[in-house]
Amino acid sequence: MNKRLIIMLCTIIALLCIPLVAMQFTHEVNWSISDFIIMGILLSGTALLCELILRIVKKTKHRIILCGSVLLSFLLIWAELAVGIFNSPIAGN
Repeated sequence: MNKRLIIMLCTIIALLCIPLVAMQFTHEVNWSISDFIIMGILLSGTALLCELILRIVKKTKHRIILCGSVLLSFLLIWAELAVGIFNSPIAGN
């Protein structure tokens, strides 16, 4: 079971390295340290919630529904922070 969690955390690190590397080659990607921290928290929270669901819930159908809900929530929060699709106070530029 710990192997799956390690793979998730390594994937998060790899995903966070993409904008870090892109910032070295172009000025179009401009992340601050707070952007990396927020995205790290979002990705880690999503991964840990999915891991918790996979460990606790036994039925495959329920696992799919719950993990899908967590992933959909992550995508909506990410989109709101990036471009502000709902025009909330946490909306990005």
